[in-house]
Amino acid sequence: MPARLALYHALLLGGLFVFWYLMTEPGLIPPFYFDDPTRAKFFFGQPIEVFKRIWTWFTGGSIYLHLGVTLIETLLAFVIGTLLGLVLGLWLALAPTASTLADPYIKAMNAMPRVILAPIFAVWFGLGITSKVVFGVTLVFFIVFFNVYQGVKEVSPVVLANARMLGASGKQLLRHVYLPSATSWVFSSLHTSVGLAFVGAVVGEYLGSARGVGYLIHQAEGVFDIDTVFAGILVLTIFALILDFAVTKIESKLLVWRPGTAETEAL
Repeated sequence: MPARLALYHALLLGGLFVFWYLMTEPGLIPPFYFDDPTRAKFFFGQPIEVFKRIWTWFTGGSIYLHLGVTLIETLLAFVIGTLLGLVLGLWLALAPTASTLADPYIKAMNAMPRVILAPIFAVWFGLGITSKVVFGVTLVFFIVFFNVYQGVKEVSPVVLANARMLGASGKQLLRHVYLPSATSWVFSSLHTSVGLAFVGAVVGEYLGSARGVGYLIHQAEGVFDIDTVFAGILVLTIFALILDFAVTKIESKLLVWRPGTAETEAL
C-alpha cells in the first residue's frame, strides 16, 4: 500500500510538471490563453529552465551560502518560537491568575498583522540574521502557544482527580499528565510552524539582506527572471518538506503511546 501511494504521488507530481511544460512551451498547445504564446513562459517560466537553474546552483556551489543562511534563520526561529510557546503555554495554562491578566494582551498581539513588524525589527536589530529570526519567532510562537495552552486545558478532570488521589505531586502531574496531553497538540502545530518559520526568514530577506534564498528570489523579481523565482520557490519547498518530515519522525518516536502510531509505523 505505501509503495502504491508513493507511485500515485510520483505520477501526480510528474503530471503537474508535464502540464506546466506543455502550457509554457510555444508551439505545443494552441495559445488559447495568450495572444502571443511566448508570453506564457514570461509569466509562468519553463520547468526545464527552472531545473537547469537549480542544477547550476548546486553544481556550481553558488546556492550553498544563501541556502545555509536561510536554513539557519528558519531553524533558529522554529526552535526558539517552539520553546517559548511551549514554556509560556504551560505556565499560563497552569496559572489562572497570570492567564487572566495576560489574556487580552496575548489576543491583541495575535490579532496584529505581524508582517508589519518585519520592517520595525529590521530597524531595531539591523539587516542581519537577528531581525529575520525575531520575525520568524513571532510567527511560530503563537501557533505553538495556543496549541499547548489548549492541550493543557483539555486534560480530563477525571484523570487529574485520579492522579491526585494516588498522591501525585505537582511535578509528577506536569510530567505524566499535562506534558503528554500537550505534546500531541504541540506536534500538530509544528507542521504548520515549519512553513511559517520559512515565511519569516524569506520575508525578512525580502525587506533587506545580502544573502539568503529570499534575497535571490527578490533580485530575480527585480529583473523579471521568473525562472529563477520558481527555482528559489522549489528549493525552499523541498527543504520545508524535509524539515516537516523530520518533525514527523520525531513525533512518531515520542508519541509511541498514541493509538494508531504502532500500526502506522508497521505500514
